[in-house]
Amino acid sequence: EVQLVEFGGGVVQPGGSLRLSCVASGFAFSDYDMTWIRQALGEEEEHISSISRDGKPQYYSPSVRGRFTISRDNANNILYLQMNDLKADDTARYLCGRGYGVVGVDRRGQGTQVTVSS
Repeated sequence: EVQLVEFGGGVVQPGGSLRLSCVASGFAFSDYDMTWIRQALGEEEEHISSISRDGKPQYYSPSVRGRFTISRDNANNILYLQMNDLKADDTARYLCGRGYGVVGVDRRGQGTQVTVSS
């Protein structure tokens, strides 16, 4: 069974940092591009970032470029999202997905909540 489980969310002050992890199981992780998506309350899903099978970042949303970094550990089946200089607008539920982009992912996790607030 394909499973994606996100960790690392929480409450952080503006300007702070968090690192999200997505632990994958049930499939050959290194065979797939991977994606981070976020959804704020009442908003549509936003494609945040994607990474190729071999670890090359493929996409960053303009809203996070320069502040967020996507990476992966294929040996341990983990996808990461390092988030720096967090802003209130980054408050959302963050989900990882197997595949590329909001439309392209065929499996996704339940997500982890990130709240940026003073």
